Amino acid sequence: MADLNGKIALIIGGGGGIGLEIAKSLAEEGCKVALADYSEELLKKAEKSAPGKTKFVWKICDITNRPQVAELFKWLSDEVGSIDILVNSAGINVANRAMANVDPKDFDRVLAVNTIGPFNCMHAALPEMRKKKSGLIINIVSISGKHNIKLGGLPYCVSKFATGSLGNFTGIEECENGIRVTNIYPGEVNTPIVDKRPVPATPEQKAAMLQPEDIAACVVMVAKLPQRAIVTELVITPKHMMYP
Repeated sequence: MADLNGKIALIIGGGGGIGLEIAKSLAEEGCKVALADYSEELLKKAEKSAPGKTKFVWKICDITNRPQVAELFKWLSDEVGSIDILVNSAGINVANRAMANVDPKDFDRVLAVNTIGPFNCMHAALPEMRKKKSGLIINIVSISGKHNIKLGGLPYCVSKFATGSLGNFTGIEECENGIRVTNIYPGEVNTPIVDKRPVPATPEQKAAMLQPEDIAACVVMVAKLPQRAIVTELVITPKHMMYP
């Protein structure tokens, strides 16, 4: 298994939910972890949750804003070092998510955060990874990017299908450069995004879902594989959402 000690990981959407649990798990493996998110409040709270004697560094970034993304990666290079692992974990949804009631502005915003944002971050990370002939990109997608799920809604499903394709295509292209790309497709996960549903999930429903630490365990497993091994796609669901 690969040694992650000293590897530099940037977690997009690291202020909470799945992203923060991934950050904690990678820190426990010895990674130097940087967090990026839209909210200073979330990032300050996340900073306090670093495990043991580890520390998180962080920077506010709107990943839909390309100049801000460029600033983020310059900051990472200057303050932390050359990126080894990029995790795209930022994601949003909206309450009105059917074709019949979605606001076109909401549709645009979901695609901007869920698809354009990961593109911006991958595009910014790849030049440094190409120089080193190594790197790992992990995209937290959704099984809504594998088949259309009415509960997920139109904007979310469209964005996740696109993000899946983004990761797959980039993995094919960059494999020869020593860069591995993995798309993780979770089923329901107990994160704040489920509260954006038209009918919020009950405590009982949340308990039956995957938990953020389940996804974090998948990320660590993929990251610790030797360079010769590439996991292009990983589907993980709770028992009530078995994916055929």
